[in-house]
Amino acid sequence: MLYFKKYETESGDLIAICDEELVGKSFKEGKIKLDLDTYSSFYKGELVKEEEAEALISGDDLYSANVVGIRSVNVVLKKGIAKKEDVKKVEGIPFLQIFTLE
Repeated sequence: MLYFKKYETESGDLIAICDEELVGKSFKEGKIKLDLDTYSSFYKGELVKEEEAEALISGDDLYSANVVGIRSVNVVLKKGIAKKEDVKKVEGIPFLQIFTLE
């Protein structure tokens, strides 16, 4: 299951998607840190299946996305919002930060 949370902003929707088992953990590699413990409330939204998360993502009004975990990243890649080369990793955990500028 994935945590999916949508924030509506003046610039558009900001979404946070994270593999359920990663929330509450922290990962660090060099200067990069994914703190899914301190910021767990940012990601803890609705628990959904991958297919449901894909259906909830609309590229039309998407402003920003924070995506963590292999299943969550795969949903966004499948949706065509990001490319495989955009994916970064910390301690082997894939993540994406997406910003749409218009």
